[in-house]
Amino acid sequence: MVYAPREVGKTFFALETAYVIATGQDFLGWKPPKPARVLYLNGEMPASDFQQRLKAIELTRGPVSDEMLRIMTPDLQQTGMPDISRFDHQQQLSNIVNNTDLVVIDNISTLCRSGNENEADSWSSVQNFILTLRANGVSVLLIHHAGKGGNQRGTSKREDVLDTVIALKRPEDYKASEGARFEAHFEKARGFTGDDAEPFEVALMVEEDGCYHWEYNTLEETNYQKVIRLLKGGLSQKDISIELALNKSTISRYAKQAQQEGLL
Repeated sequence: MVYAPREVGKTFFALETAYVIATGQDFLGWKPPKPARVLYLNGEMPASDFQQRLKAIELTRGPVSDEMLRIMTPDLQQTGMPDISRFDHQQQLSNIVNNTDLVVIDNISTLCRSGNENEADSWSSVQNFILTLRANGVSVLLIHHAGKGGNQRGTSKREDVLDTVIALKRPEDYKASEGARFEAHFEKARGFTGDDAEPFEVALMVEEDGCYHWEYNTLEETNYQKVIRLLKGGLSQKDISIELALNKSTISRYAKQAQQEGLL
């Protein structure tokens, strides 16, 4: 599951993930062993906006076949998008999921409409459906909103059967003019540890020809770079500690490291 507050960039992140899985390309240091078939359920974004994002990705990464990436979007469904919390809709979706390796559910609020998202019992039907898909060799990527406190909205029960939970967050020094820039934090990482589970910062860099690329660094590297920049700008270690919400010992360590590396 990937969750984030509104306008952070979770749909762009999810769509890019789906695209690279369908084409077998690298993304943020991850690469599937081979292309896999993806079904993307877009429950919220208008088809025109969604198509624009797809075109931007295609311009950068090349085309993907309709067989490898299938998309359902509300504007083009005469009977509406499925409600995955309803058993009859799950049965209908099961027929569509045939010959699919990954289903992206974007997002929980718009595609799981029955019941109360704060009640654990309301999630049971969806959980059973996800487990059935997994048993049949189909992976599921859930996209969800964060609540006012920054945590995922609704019951925490949905995490019980998930292998990975990623929270996308705005950096402390984020500016609206920067567009899609966020931190990715692994709140649950089943099956991988160490460096693979370290948080990192991501920025989407758009080029003049309409193509773009993603830049990313570990959060440790990013904070180190920020400290160097602020020290060069004349800020004291105390002020930097407040600015970046880092403890003074970390700032001091970074300053010594930068001096040893000839960066200050």
